[in-house]
Amino acid sequence: MNQGPKKLVFVINPISGGLDKDNAEAHIKGFCMHHKIDAHIYRTTGDEDEAHILDICQKQKPEAVVAVGGDGTVNLVGTMLIGRNLPMGIIPLGSGNGLSKDLKIPQDFDEALQVVGKFKVKTIDTLKINNIPSLHLSDVGFNALIVKRFSEGDRRGPGAYAWNLMKEYVGYQPKEYKIVTDKETYEGKAFMVTIANANMFGSNATINPDGEVDDGIFEICILTEFPKTAGINILYQMYRTDINESLYSNIFKCKYATIYNIEKELVQIDGEPVEPEEKLDVRILPHSLQVILP
Repeated sequence: MNQGPKKLVFVINPISGGLDKDNAEAHIKGFCMHHKIDAHIYRTTGDEDEAHILDICQKQKPEAVVAVGGDGTVNLVGTMLIGRNLPMGIIPLGSGNGLSKDLKIPQDFDEALQVVGKFKVKTIDTLKINNIPSLHLSDVGFNALIVKRFSEGDRRGPGAYAWNLMKEYVGYQPKEYKIVTDKETYEGKAFMVTIANANMFGSNATINPDGEVDDGIFEICILTEFPKTAGINILYQMYRTDINESLYSNIFKCKYATIYNIEKELVQIDGEPVEPEEKLDVRILPHSLQVILP
């Protein structure tokens, strides 16, 4: 039986998912008091959060850092801990919670907190895309456009994402790409190109059904040009987790890849829009992040 942690740092995003976190903080304090865990709580401000968290870790010497929030909070904590002998816990409270779903972490607050308390640690892979860390799913093309529109809007949640998707879909035109991996090459138009270290988006749509987070490889998932009338069926296949059987899906397993973004289409990394570049170099960092899992 695993011994529970004695000292933890909790990183709380007060606005993730549009929810107030005062109640969550009270629950965390009560849980830690009951289990005799020394808890330090840090609320993100958007101002040098990583430096502040690292300073707290240096002083507190915690056994793990727990991200309490959505994908942005998980990305902040996870990228900070890559290559460090310090695990990340996740209590998902955002509107998407993509990585936590792929890691089978309960989406219920109390159940996720219990997982942290049991303290079972596993090491997973991470990626670097043009030297930017990536923990989960990143892409070029249509979904990156939707992520950008979503980030610019005031509304959050699945409804806002679906609204942006419907609004942009009809007029979107596939773009030209050249993709070179250690095994295969693709040249041509694509609706979107996803760099996957896991399986599904926060919307529960699965783009990479057979992906594993700890197998030392990642997948390039190419959704090639397709008739607009095929869109509903493609989306249905994603939710049915068999998009890999689609005529328009190509999935390359690789250890490194270069994506030539010929038309400088939009790019998003783990849910955050980034500056579009003509060339994206992707490589795997095997077993580089410790995570507390069920």
